[in-house]
Amino acid sequence: MAISSPDSRSIPELFSDAVGQLGKLVGNEFELARAELSDKASQAGRAAAMIGAGAVILIPALVILLFAIAAALIRGGLSEPVAYLLTGAGAAAISAALIAIGLNRLSGDALKPSVTLDQVQQDKIAAKEMVR
Repeated sequence: MAISSPDSRSIPELFSDAVGQLGKLVGNEFELARAELSDKASQAGRAAAMIGAGAVILIPALVILLFAIAAALIRGGLSEPVAYLLTGAGAAAISAALIAIGLNRLSGDALKPSVTLDQVQQDKIAAKEMVR
């Protein structure tokens, strides 16, 4: 009974091992991608919740603040239409900032599975090295 050493393995055996390792590698990459995409989906959900919460809380708070600011501007000597216009413009700027922050967190770059993509590139280089 001959015991085969790693140096005496045949080319088909080596190829079979390489294919098996490549299969495991691909399986691991799918698991990594699934985990990372799940994390990114959670991140998108939290960003959407922030946008919604910001909008819901902002509406009643702005109504009260706008009336208070407009009243102060009117007492300061501005006409009612100008005071209301200035307070409305301020509220619109704050709302735009909150929405921009939420949309930025939903951008394609923020949600891209960068860890998986980097790992796939490394695995591609390693696979090329194995074939040589």
